[in-house]
Amino acid sequence: MYLEFFKLNEHPFQLTPDSDFLYMSESHARAKAYMDYTIWNRDGFVVVTGEIGAGKTTLLQKLLSEFDDTAAVAKIYQTQLDEIQFLQAVLVEFGLKPFNAKKVELMDMLSTFLIDSFLQSKQLVLIVDEAQNLSPKVLEEIRMLSGLETQKEKILHVILVGQPELNNILDSAEMEQLLQRVRLRCHISALSETETRDYVYHRLRIAGAGDRLIFDPDAIPLVYEYTGGIPRLINVLCDMALTCAFTDKKPSVSIASVKTGIAELQWKPYSERIKARVRSQKAIGKNRELRYLIQENTRHLSELTESLGRINEFTPRLAEIANGISSIEKLLERAAASQKLSANPVAAAPQKKGSQKPF
Repeated sequence: MYLEFFKLNEHPFQLTPDSDFLYMSESHARAKAYMDYTIWNRDGFVVVTGEIGAGKTTLLQKLLSEFDDTAAVAKIYQTQLDEIQFLQAVLVEFGLKPFNAKKVELMDMLSTFLIDSFLQSKQLVLIVDEAQNLSPKVLEEIRMLSGLETQKEKILHVILVGQPELNNILDSAEMEQLLQRVRLRCHISALSETETRDYVYHRLRIAGAGDRLIFDPDAIPLVYEYTGGIPRLINVLCDMALTCAFTDKKPSVSIASVKTGIAELQWKPYSERIKARVRSQKAIGKNRELRYLIQENTRHLSELTESLGRINEFTPRLAEIANGISSIEKLLERAAASQKLSANPVAAAPQKKGSQKPF
C-alpha cells in the first residue's frame, strides 16, 4: 500500500516472524547465545521466556535457519496436548509415523530413533514454543527424554520457549526434578527507548529505506510510550503510522502521524494497559478461586445427597432389623426367666394350704 510511496522493497513491520528482520537486542543476543551453547556443546536443556510479542518465535526462526543436514529437529508449536499426543507430535516432526501406537511403543520408538541418530553423529534438537501450556505430565515426559545421555554427552537437546508463566511452573515444588536438568535460563525483556529507536530504523533499513529517516526521531518516544518496547506492538503501531502518513501524503512519519495511528488503534499508553491487565488478571484469579470453591461445594453436596439417598434406601431394612432385635431381646428375656425358674424348682412349685410344718 505505502511501499512505492516510501520507496520500500517490502513491508518493514509485518507481524509474521521473519528472521531476516530480527533485531538483536542485548537480551535477544544473550538468549541466542544460550541456545547455541546448549546445542553445539551438547549440554542439554535451556529455557527462554519473554512477554507476548517479545520476539521469541522470530529468534527461533533465526536459530532454525542456521541448522544444516547434520541436525534433526522437532519443532512443537501446538502445546495443548496430552502426553500421548505430544510423543506422537515429536515423532512426526522427526519423520516417523507413530499413529495407533501405545505409550510404551511410542517411548521405545522415540528412544530407538534418538540413539540411532546419535550414533550417526546427528545433532538432535527438540524445540517447544508456547511451553507454558504444557501439562505436568508432558513436562515429565520431556524430563525423561532429556535424560538420554552417554557418559559425556546429552543425546537430545531441549529448548523450552514460553511466556513468563513458564518460570512459575518450573519453580513449583513438583517440577524440582525437571528444573535440575535445566542448564541455562534466560528472559527476553522489552526493548528500551534507545533500542526501540534502533529497532524501528533497523527494520526500515532492511526493507529498503537505507539511511533515509522515514520516521522522525522525535516520534520514537511516543512509539515507546504506547508500545512499552514490545516488538510486536511496535510493528503494529509503526505500520499504522506509515499508513496514516501515506494517506496524508507526508514524506515521513511525524509525531502527528503516530498520534493519528494511536487514535485509529484506540490505544492507551502501555503502562495504563498493563495496569488494567493486572487488575483483570487479579479479578480472573478471584473468579477462578470462587468457581473452584463453588465446584468443590457442589461436589460435596452431591456426595452428601447421594449418601443420604443410600441411607433412605436402607431405612425400611433398618426398621426390620430393629424389630428383629426387639423380638430377639424378648425371647432372651423369656429364656433367662425360664432358666432362673429351672435353677430354683422349690421357689417355682406352688405350696398347698396347711402343708407348712409347725416350728
